[in-house]
Amino acid sequence: MTGTWPLWASLVGLVASGAIIVSAGWKLTRTADQLAVRTGMGQALAGALFLGAVTSLPGIITTITGATAGDAGFALANPVGGIAVQTVWLAVADLVYRRANLEHSAASLENLLQSLVLAAILAVPVAAYATPELAIGWIHPATLAIPVLYGYGLYLTNRMRAEPMWEPVETPETQRESEDDDDERVPTKVLWRRLVVLAGIVGVTGWVIGQSGLGLIAATGWPSSVTGFTVTTAITSLPELVTLIAAVRMGALTLGVGNIIGGNLFDSLMIPVADAAYTDGTIYEAAGPSSLVLLGGTALMTAVLAAGLLVRERKGIGFEGLAIPAVYGLTVAGAIAAS
Repeated sequence: MTGTWPLWASLVGLVASGAIIVSAGWKLTRTADQLAVRTGMGQALAGALFLGAVTSLPGIITTITGATAGDAGFALANPVGGIAVQTVWLAVADLVYRRANLEHSAASLENLLQSLVLAAILAVPVAAYATPELAIGWIHPATLAIPVLYGYGLYLTNRMRAEPMWEPVETPETQRESEDDDDERVPTKVLWRRLVVLAGIVGVTGWVIGQSGLGLIAATGWPSSVTGFTVTTAITSLPELVTLIAAVRMGALTLGVGNIIGGNLFDSLMIPVADAAYTDGTIYEAAGPSSLVLLGGTALMTAVLAAGLLVRERKGIGFEGLAIPAVYGLTVAGAIAAS
C-alpha cells in the first residue's frame, strides 16, 4: 500500500491519539451531563446525541480515511468494530460499578429501544452482502435505508420519552437522573462551546488513527478487516470507555449506558459513509467474507445487550456481562479464519 506511514510512526500515532482521547473524555462526560440537565433532554437521549455523536468522530474520520485509501475491509470493519468494542466496554464498566448489575441500574426505555433499532440496522448490510451487484452509481441501495432507520429510531425514542407506554420497575439500585450540581456560574453557551472544542480535538485524532492503522496493515500484513475491528477501533472507542467509567463514578449510569448505545447507533451511520467514500464499487462486494462474520457477531452482541437491559439481573455481572466478551472473541476468531 503506497503512501502509508512507516511502522514506527503508526505506533506513535496510535499511542498519542489514545492519550489525547483519554484526556479529553473526562471533560466531555461532565459537559454532556450538565447539558443533559440544562436542556431537559434527559441522560439517555443526551448520552446518545451529545456523547454518542462526539465520541464517534474519531471512528468517522478513520472510516473515511480507510475508504478513500481503497481498503474496503478496513473501512467497513471500523464502524462495525466500534459497535462491538463499545459493547464490550459495558462489561468492563460492570467491574467498576460494584453496587449492582449495570444494565439493571441503568435500564431505560430509550436505551432498550435504541438497542433494538441498532440490531435492525445491522441486518441491512447483511442483506446487501447477498446482492453485491446492485448499485446506484457505486453505492448499494440498501445503504440508503440506514440513515432512514436511524432517523426513525430517534423519532420513536422522542415519542416514547414524551408518552411512555410502560416503565422499568424501580428497585433500590435503579438509577436516578442526576441533578444539576454543576457550577451555576458557567453559562450554557460556554458548555456548548466546550463541547464543540472537545469534538474538534477527538475528531482530529481520527485522521491520525486512520493513517496509523493503514500503516500498521502495510507494515505487518495483518488482515485489514481484523485490524479495523480490533486495533484501530479499540483506540477510536476509548472516548466511550472513558466517558462510561466517568459517568459510572459520577453516578450518572443512564448517561453512561446511553453514551455506549447511542454511540453504537450513531456508528451505524458510518456504514453508509464508508460505502459513499469507497468509490470502486459497493463496499460490500469488496470487503470480503470476514466482514460478514463481523456484522453477524456484532448483531448478536447487540441482541445480548438488549436482553440484559430487559431481564435486569440485580447483582454483579449478569449473563450479558459474560456473553458479550465471549461473542466478541469468537467473532474475531471467525473473522481471522474467513480472511
